[in-house]
Amino acid sequence: MKKVWYSIFLLLLTFSSIFPSPASAHTNNSEGYSNIVVKNKSLDYELKLDLEELGHALNKATNERELINNKIVQRYINSHIKIYGDSELLEGNVLKTDIEMLKERPFAVIKMEYKTNHKPEKLVVQYNMFMDDSDPSHANFATVKMDGKQQEKILTFESREFEIGNISFMQNAIQFLTLGLKHIFTGYDHILFVISLLFGAKTIRHILSLVTAFTIAHSITLALATLDIVHLPTRFVESAIALSIIYVALMNIFNQDSKHQPWLAFAFGLIHGFGFAGILSEMRLDTNHMVASLLSFNIGIEIGQLLIVSLVFPIILWVKKLTVKPVKWVIPGTSAAILAFGLVWFIQRAF
Repeated sequence: MKKVWYSIFLLLLTFSSIFPSPASAHTNNSEGYSNIVVKNKSLDYELKLDLEELGHALNKATNERELINNKIVQRYINSHIKIYGDSELLEGNVLKTDIEMLKERPFAVIKMEYKTNHKPEKLVVQYNMFMDDSDPSHANFATVKMDGKQQEKILTFESREFEIGNISFMQNAIQFLTLGLKHIFTGYDHILFVISLLFGAKTIRHILSLVTAFTIAHSITLALATLDIVHLPTRFVESAIALSIIYVALMNIFNQDSKHQPWLAFAFGLIHGFGFAGILSEMRLDTNHMVASLLSFNIGIEIGQLLIVSLVFPIILWVKKLTVKPVKWVIPGTSAAILAFGLVWFIQRAF
């Protein structure tokens, strides 16, 4: 009887070696090739990938022309290859796709472009194609040309990052200061919160105490979050920011004579700091300039806040001094509009 079972085992072993299972039928030790050229305000990236392995990663048959559809491939590449120019994450756009034969195997040839605001001094490539999806043994032979220099590296499961160049201190400081300015002027929730605080301010000295408390608080949590010491869920932070707007707007509507206290600005500033850190979490901060990056970003935010206060607070004081009856509804009416924005943001972010 043992001989019968032994014969069956050998037979099954033979068949398993002849007919591999579908899960293991795809390419092993697949290869890829990256050729990146850094230009003044763009990066040209020619990426060549084993067509069969790309098919498995995208769950598509290799004989379909749709396999190298620009939009499908662009989404997949941007989620698996991260390129940072001077710490800023760049978005790749597929310009052209094609198929060519390499080593008697079909390869997808994908030409991409990454737009930049300036020529980056430092480039970091994080490569994760196939390695966690379909082929851990995948390797990519990468070449980067930058400032007349060329560097090569083989990217593998154990070594997925390629770094070239060094960003200067001044370039880093200017970049993050500009980023802070841009962030405060496009962060409408932060702007409305600051304006709501201004409605409850009585004097220049009072507004300085509110802005100082808010600044100290958000600087603390910005640093803690960026350095990954304290981490809060994004949905919770964004919902709490909306609630802070709602709370201050309600105070301005139902108690127009209330004087906002610095502790209130400090408490909500702690939450807003986590919100400011959100944009930095999408970047790859240079460890050599970490403190300078945080400081420059914070200075940019403060410059933006001071500009908003300088423009808005004189108008608020002027409106409060007017004696025309309809004017007394301007601040409550504006607060009601801010309240509506806060409610909409809270619903969108919390649910």
